[in-house]
Amino acid sequence: MLYFISDLHLSPQAPGATRLFLAFLGARARAAEHLYILGDLFEVWPGDDCIDDPENAFDGAIVDALRALTDSGVRLSVMHGNRDFLLGEEFAARSGAILLHDPYVLSLPAWQFVLAHGDTLCTDDKDYQAFRAQVRDPAWRRDFLKKPLTVRKAMAAAVRQQSEHAKREKLEQSQYLMDVNPAATDDFLREHGYATFIHGHTHLPATHDHLVDGIHVERWVMSDWHEDRGECLCWDGEHLSREVLIQA
Repeated sequence: MLYFISDLHLSPQAPGATRLFLAFLGARARAAEHLYILGDLFEVWPGDDCIDDPENAFDGAIVDALRALTDSGVRLSVMHGNRDFLLGEEFAARSGAILLHDPYVLSLPAWQFVLAHGDTLCTDDKDYQAFRAQVRDPAWRRDFLKKPLTVRKAMAAAVRQQSEHAKREKLEQSQYLMDVNPAATDDFLREHGYATFIHGHTHLPATHDHLVDGIHVERWVMSDWHEDRGECLCWDGEHLSREVLIQA
C-alpha cells in the first residue's frame, strides 16, 4: 500500500491537524510500504536548525514522529511545498525521509504516476510565480539561512501574513488564479508521458479527466488538512482511492 498526502500546514496554531497527523503516523500509516508527502507538511520551515530550537519543540516533535515511522520500516518521501521549501538534508537525515525533486515520476509494476506539489502549474498567478523564483534561487537561500533563526522566523511570519492577505484578494478576483492553468497542465501531462498526475497545493480536492492528444489522463488533486479531518490517497497496487481521516 502506498499513501499520498499533502498540505497539512502543521504548526502549533493547528493542534487538531497535528493530533490527527500524529495519530495517522502511529497507526494507519504503519500499514503502508511507502508514504509520500507532496509539499506543505509544515505551515512554515525557516531552516533545519528549527528542529532543535530551544524556544519551540514543535518541529522537533514532528521530525521525531516521522523518524519513528521510518524506523518501523515504512519508507518516507517528502517533496518541498511553497511553505516548507527550505526543508534540507538535516531534516532528511533526522526524519529518515528522502527528499523528492518536483516533479517526480513514480514508475510501478502496474502503473505510472507523476507527482508534484502543483504550484508551478498555477501560472496565472504571476505574483506568486515571481516570489517562487526568488525564494528558490540558491543565492537567496544561502543568504536567508545565514540570518539568525529568530530573524528568519519573524520574516517567515510576515511573509505568511502577506500571503494570506493576497490569497483573500485573489479569491475575490477569480478562483482561476488559485488553480492550475489548463493549457500548462495539459503540456505537463504530455511531457510526462500521460501518467496519472497526483498533486496538492490548490486546496481544491477533486479527480479530473483530461483528454490530451486523444489520450485519457486522470489528475488527482489532494485535499488540504483541517482541524477535524484529513485525507490520503491510497494505491493498493491496482486502484487509487481516497480515504478520509477523522480523529477518533
